[in-house]
Amino acid sequence: MRPLEGLFVLDFSTLLPGPMAGLLLAEAGAEVVKVEREGSGEEMRGYAPLWGGDGVNFALLNRGKKSIALNLKDEAARAKLLPLVEKADILLEQFRPGAMARLGLDYATLSGINPRLIYCSITGYGQTGPKLNAAGHDLNYIGDSGLLALSMGEPSRGIVPPALIADIAGGAYPAVINILLALRERDRTGVGCHLDIAMTDNLFPFTYWAMGNGLAAGEWPGNGTDLVTGGSPRYQLYGTADGRVVAAAPLEQKFWVTFCELIGLDPALRDDSRDPDATRTGVAALIARETGEHWRALFAGKDCCCSVVATIREAMDDPHFQARGLFDRRVTNFDGQSLPALPVPIAPAFREDASVSRETPGLGAHNQDYLR
Repeated sequence: MRPLEGLFVLDFSTLLPGPMAGLLLAEAGAEVVKVEREGSGEEMRGYAPLWGGDGVNFALLNRGKKSIALNLKDEAARAKLLPLVEKADILLEQFRPGAMARLGLDYATLSGINPRLIYCSITGYGQTGPKLNAAGHDLNYIGDSGLLALSMGEPSRGIVPPALIADIAGGAYPAVINILLALRERDRTGVGCHLDIAMTDNLFPFTYWAMGNGLAAGEWPGNGTDLVTGGSPRYQLYGTADGRVVAAAPLEQKFWVTFCELIGLDPALRDDSRDPDATRTGVAALIARETGEHWRALFAGKDCCCSVVATIREAMDDPHFQARGLFDRRVTNFDGQSLPALPVPIAPAFREDASVSRETPGLGAHNQDYLR
């Protein structure tokens, strides 16, 4: 048995944070039922590229879930949800504060029906505070938390991060962590609770070192000026002769010595405390002389914390990840097509065998099962 088997989840969320949280719960064994908009379903169904009629992003995030579709603005339709609320262990929602209350589906109302309900609200800024109703997306949240300011490129040519950090690391993951804590607390008390998951709040742990530098030493980090944000030649991206990029992270002295020897750095530049910019320029010139494959072969098996940046395709084909079975699991759509499932941070001991392929649900495919 998987750890969360027997738990029932009602998921009102859309797009990324809530659906990914629901995916983690489903992968750990919970029964997750998506409550979707009648007619069109949640927004991610329409995102390109399409795969079997729905967006492939939707398929990857909703593997193994069920779908019911109804008009939440219709009182009679909402009444059909009450038996599900009565048996639910967890409810996920991602609307702006107050939206569920206007539908009569807020925690105060539903906990009166089911006191054991763990009600998880994921928003950008939380259920309280001056910004509670402010519209925003990931870029706004990482900007408001100060995280983006640590490494965002030049103002005239800003660098947009390659991942939706707030949605996943500030929303989905903290939601699951707190749901598990709430389940543990409910085991003790028999009572559920309302979880206020504010994505922006949860980004501050990523800035722990920057806050420490500022608060304790009075040295507030700038844009790309510090050890792990681009200010050091020991933690840097260097372009190669064929347009690839070396990710060089020989932070510790023993790794730095090995790295300098391997690339043949001028001994006068190896003490990077004297002139970091000169050292960085020297390293960059050497790396730029050879191809990515040259450096990959040179660094292989050497303790210097250096690698060549992989494309997504290369990463998926990497023998290491293949050997760990990271992409062995499958997701199937309602047309019978199959793709590798999205790997999630659930330990192998708590997941189904990789031979099990789970479907992504068609819109309203389970109305008869849950709303009769």
